[in-house]
Amino acid sequence: MSEITSFEERLTTVQARIEKACATAGRELKQVRLLAVSKTKPPEAVEIAAQCGLRFFGENKVQEAQVKVPACSDDLQWHLIGHLQSNKAKLAAQLFHMIHSVDSLKLMRALDNHAEQTLPILLQVNVAGDVAKFGFKPEEAREALEKANESGHCEVHGLMTIPPFSADPEKTRAHFRALRELRDQLEQEVGMPLPELSMGMSHDLEVAIEEGSTWVRIGTDLFGARG
Repeated sequence: MSEITSFEERLTTVQARIEKACATAGRELKQVRLLAVSKTKPPEAVEIAAQCGLRFFGENKVQEAQVKVPACSDDLQWHLIGHLQSNKAKLAAQLFHMIHSVDSLKLMRALDNHAEQTLPILLQVNVAGDVAKFGFKPEEAREALEKANESGHCEVHGLMTIPPFSADPEKTRAHFRALRELRDQLEQEVGMPLPELSMGMSHDLEVAIEEGSTWVRIGTDLFGARG
């Protein structure tokens, strides 16, 4: 079996899961986008995915993206989903179309200072209070949103979270629901739309979609196990 045929089969399976989850949740398919997490994978793997119709790719590290992005087709859209240090903000602002992992006011200021045009961002919120994860505390999200609105370049499109891993997807539901409810609360309090919710990965995308995800971050089920 060729690499592209193998990828097409995995993609078809993932897309079927997304379609079924949308139907279960009573949502339109166009409300949920697939972010192909290509971290640790070579440009050749990205090109195969692009040949299969994917256009949105997620990377964890700026250094890896710095090499990969120029080596891939220029019509792809790159999203940063991993922790970003402030000293790499300038490069990140140049490479990525959206930063999902803005987790501090310091980082937001750095991105704002270095971006040369409007930079879509998501506020990463640690809804579970997990000491091993980055992110704003839920009670800090409003201040972060207001600070972003005062910035010249950072434009908040919504929220992102990474819940503690559980083999049982149902155990992540409460965290996804908490993020959606926080988003709804912020929209009311600040009076601005926050349409995006980045949540859900290969093992729990169904629960994430049922709870309102608009970006599901899928790596393993598309590209196989990480090398």
